[in-house]
Order: sequence, then structure tokens, then C-alpha cells
Amino acid sequence: MTNGGVPGGAPPPPAPPAEPARRPRSALRLGILFAVGLAVFAGFVALGVWQVHRRAWKLDLIARVEHRIHAAPRAAPGPARWPQVSEKSAEYAHVRIAGRYLDVPNTLVQASTDLGVGHWVLSPLESDRGFVVLVNRGFVPAGTAAPPSPGGKVRVTGLLRISQPGGGFLRDNDPAAGRWYSRDVRAIATARGLDRVAPYFIDADARPGGGGDRLPVGGLTVVSFPNNHLGYALTWFALAAMTAGALVFLVVDERRLR
Repeated sequence: MTNGGVPGGAPPPPAPPAEPARRPRSALRLGILFAVGLAVFAGFVALGVWQVHRRAWKLDLIARVEHRIHAAPRAAPGPARWPQVSEKSAEYAHVRIAGRYLDVPNTLVQASTDLGVGHWVLSPLESDRGFVVLVNRGFVPAGTAAPPSPGGKVRVTGLLRISQPGGGFLRDNDPAAGRWYSRDVRAIATARGLDRVAPYFIDADARPGGGGDRLPVGGLTVVSFPNNHLGYALTWFALAAMTAGALVFLVVDERRLR
């Protein structure tokens, strides 16, 4: 015989104790949770809006740079315009200049390009207007001697670039040792004893009919502006929506408890 359907007459197991009913949150705790949630929500929305504005700025920058690059070359800025030359106003402008290269040693600046690792060849050019501009004549592979600057009067077209002070490749420029990791116009001018030097340099265009076998190789300027701001904005807005959902859940749960 069985007792109560349990083999051997054993009594049924005791029912688990009922969980105590959750009490509504105190007004102070509820207020703190709401304040923190609203602050987090507002922060995420602000970050999303900021990324939207950054995206608009980046698209405008890209459009302006594209226009400058493909425009007909204009005269390189002279001393009167140097105070207005900035990254925003002039970077990547297509410019032209005429003059003669000075009898000054080239400056080799470390470079990494699609053609491999090597150096940019910077040569000072004295313009017909009486000032000096550093011209990045192009790239030479590592271990290759830079060809001397052309003699006589020359005309150069290329992209205006803003000076790159300090160094690069996680290393500082060392003028005394002749080791250059960035195209720092002021430091190079000082090391070469140059006066009236423009606060920019020019990346020379590729020479007509030139190829990788004609050194230095010009026209290798990389113009790239990463534009991931839309993805960042969507991420911040998604986090804001999740925070808002958590606040809604808090309200619904509190109403149920009450």
C-alpha cells in the first residue's frame, strides 16, 4: 500500500517557502534612480548629437579638400598671406611656384608609402618672389641615394601641406644627427640655415610620364579622412534608447508594486 501516492508511505516533500512580496521602493531611492537614469540618457543623447555635428563637419571638410585638390593650381601664398595659412584654410590646396633650387643638402624624412619604406626628399626652392619654400620632390626607397635637385629655373605644382612639428613614427626629430621623422618646416629651415621660409611645404605632383623608376617619385600624397561618425552616433542613440527603456521598465515595475 502507498500513503498519499508516495512509495513506502513517506510523506510528501514540504512545499518551498513563499518568497516575500517585494515592497515598493522608497521615494528617495526612486528619485536617485530616476536622476541617474535621466543623466545617463541625456549624456548618451548629447554624445549622439555631437557625432552628428562631427559628421557634418567631416563631410564639409572632405568636400572642401576635394575641391582644392582638383582645382587649377594657384600661386603659392607669399609672406603677406602666411599668417592666414592654416590647416582649415589652405591644407591640400593645389599651388604652383617658380624659382631655383638652392645649393643646400636635401633633407631626407622617413616615409612609408605604397611603394615601400624609404624617405621623402625635401629640397629648398627660392621662388621668383624672394622667399623660400621646402618642396617635397617625392619618395626614394630605403638605401637609395636621392638625386640632386634640378639646376636652373623650375616650375613646381603640388599640394600645399602644413608643417608637421615634433616628429613621427613615435620618434622625435633629431636634427643634429640628421634623422627626420616628420616634415617640420621650421626645424629643417633652422638646421639648413634658411631665411624667409614659408610656414608650409609643397608635395610635388607626379612628373608627366614619370613612373616608379624615376626618382624621386612625386604625387604620392595620401588624402584620407576616416568618417565613422554616423556609426558612432547610432551607437550613442541606441544606448540612449536602452536607458529610456530601463526607465520605462522602472516606472511599470513600481506601479505594479504599488
